[in-house]
Amino acid sequence: MTPLLKVEDLAKFYGKRVGCAGVSFDLYPGEVMGIVGESGSGKSTLLNCLAGHLAPDTGAVWFDTRAEGLRDTITMNEPERRMLGRTDWAFVHQHARDGLRMNVSAGGNVGERLMAVGARHYGDIRMAAADWLGRVEIHEDRIDDRPTAFSGGMQQRLQIARNLVTGPRLVFMDEPTGGLDVSVQARLLDLLRGLVREMNLSAIIVTHDLAVVRLLADRLMVMKDGHVVETGLTDQVLDDPQHPYSQLLVSSVLQV
Repeated sequence: MTPLLKVEDLAKFYGKRVGCAGVSFDLYPGEVMGIVGESGSGKSTLLNCLAGHLAPDTGAVWFDTRAEGLRDTITMNEPERRMLGRTDWAFVHQHARDGLRMNVSAGGNVGERLMAVGARHYGDIRMAAADWLGRVEIHEDRIDDRPTAFSGGMQQRLQIARNLVTGPRLVFMDEPTGGLDVSVQARLLDLLRGLVREMNLSAIIVTHDLAVVRLLADRLMVMKDGHVVETGLTDQVLDDPQHPYSQLLVSSVLQV
């Protein structure tokens, strides 16, 4: 099977400081990869390099495009990369406000992404927006409300609807449950797990919360000081960590 995403020797440096270095892995259709590590471990730098938000210093990020097969997204021109970000890729920010237009209605936020890929019929766009609001557990009668009127959990669910309405194949998630109350986190995680399975999404999830990757991720990468120190099946890594740093991460959670 051809990988959906093939990462080869990816590295990003900030002067002498390592953002990430020597990262290589394959991600297959329908697979969810979790990336964990403490603050400063390089996980967010890696995610932003993969998603095209940061230009890496070395390496390649190959994506299995619908039209041309594997393409190195780093060498794509900006219009190609932007179109990929509107269609087959999506990015869920930790803070929903970074992924939403706060002065546009909920329906408008979802509809904008459809319009970006060519949708023009107002009725169809509104119907699709209403459908997706329902799928993320936001009542249809809130379609004309602005995100400023929503709770943090509702804003995050709206951001997910905005991202998934065009049927992407790969979703990048940066601490998707960060900053939310525990009960809200649990509801959001159940929603995400259902959508990932239902849509056969591939996803890369950055988080410091091992419970999030336990629930969502098939495989896990542990990062320290910009390097991947351990990788494997999620349950395998969490139940029997091999690297001393992975052991420390897991034991610190168990001791809380």
